Amino acid sequence: MALTKSERRIRIKRRIRKNISGTAVRPRLSVFRSNKNIYAQLINDDDRVTILSVSSKDKGIIEKTDINKIQQAQLVGTTIGEKAKEAGVELVVFDRGGYLYHGRVKALAESARTAGLKF
Repeated sequence: MALTKSERRIRIKRRIRKNISGTAVRPRLSVFRSNKNIYAQLINDDDRVTILSVSSKDKGIIEKTDINKIQQAQLVGTTIGEKAKEAGVELVVFDRGGYLYHGRVKALAESARTAGLKF
């Protein structure tokens, strides 16, 4: 029997996560994408702590109602890049969370790169 879309994504996510993990020096930039919003977190897997998180529900981003979801993802990427710089983080490991590197996930990653994150 074929896998459902969510089962397939979870299988890919597990395959990715067994190879990457975040540290204090190089945290993991984890992306979660829902139908309406997108979320990004910097995670230190050694200490099991979230360093910072940004989502499209944050105050500065949700106020902009005339933008589409890709533009929201770009704003989330630039915001997490700027906040990471303030927190002293420059190198990260990118965790696409089982999603294809396409569309909103790609927009978030590229805008985080332009904001100063290296991965």
